[in-house]
Amino acid sequence: MSSAESSAPIDLEAGLRTRPEDVAALRRAARPTVLSLDEYMEFLASVEDPPCEALKARRGPRGDRPFEL
Repeated sequence: MSSAESSAPIDLEAGLRTRPEDVAALRRAARPTVLSLDEYMEFLASVEDPPCEALKARRGPRGDRPFEL
């Protein structure tokens, strides 16, 4: 499919209203967040263990022998 003449490209930034809060949020999101070891350990401690029933219901290796690398 072809057209006789090409259309003008769309400028997606024209007319977009941004507030200072939007710019600040985008700048915060662009910076990677690096956790300290203590913060990471605190995060891990806050994650709850799954219930035993959910762990037992998972599919895994089958057979008499345990898995070996």
